[in-house]
Amino acid sequence: MCATCGCTADLAPGGEHDHADLHQHAHHGPGHPPAGQSGERTVLLEQKVLARNDEYAAANRAWLARHGVFAVNLMSSPGSGKTTLLERTAAAISGSVQIAVVEGDQETALDAERVRAAGCRAVQLNTGAGCHLDAAMVAGALLELQPERGSVIMIENVGNLVCPALFDLGEAVRVVLASVTEGADKPVKYPHMFRHANLVLVTKRDLLPYVDFDVARFRADLKAVSPGAAVTEVSAVTGDGMPAWLDWLSCQAGRAHQQPRLAQG
Repeated sequence: MCATCGCTADLAPGGEHDHADLHQHAHHGPGHPPAGQSGERTVLLEQKVLARNDEYAAANRAWLARHGVFAVNLMSSPGSGKTTLLERTAAAISGSVQIAVVEGDQETALDAERVRAAGCRAVQLNTGAGCHLDAAMVAGALLELQPERGSVIMIENVGNLVCPALFDLGEAVRVVLASVTEGADKPVKYPHMFRHANLVLVTKRDLLPYVDFDVARFRADLKAVSPGAAVTEVSAVTGDGMPAWLDWLSCQAGRAHQQPRLAQG
């Protein structure tokens, strides 16, 4: 088990110590190796772990392309609204495009049950003490789901703004959610997560009148960290902003696999 973040070490070629060093490197940074460890050893172990994950991710990406399936990696801190967004998205495009969901949580199947009730096929991945999904886990989920051609796979990652950003899952796009209840400083506090986002959804916008969230500051900080990321504000509860999210998803899926545009029900 990783001493820093609690992740299990199934993926690491060298076992527990490789995975622990990877996450210690991620938390401390390459210029500040943990006491008693050399920066060189930490970097080498990080390369080994990520290289192994990237092999699985490349295989996932090839499998998805071969089967004409569009995959989205949804990432955020806990409670930002990922599952509610999935429920509303499934309802909006019901009858147009099939959505299958890979649910990542440390424990329980609560979120998988919610998206199944919304009409999605789902596989629950429980990571135990682990703080993220990896590409090997997703590979197993894809084989179980066997999504149909032209469908969309939504991967709801474990709630965490640090470690999930390190692991490519084979997805076509990364979508990061940041709720207005979390504060506007997240892009500068967790730059790696936002730097690699294709789209950032500012969720729970219906609560803006009741919280201290500076939308202009958030957008400016995000642009500084990730100039190429699109951003939109959305409320899955009221539906405000949902058309913009669905249009973005439709365009991205169409570009990737020449899928038909997602019709809103």
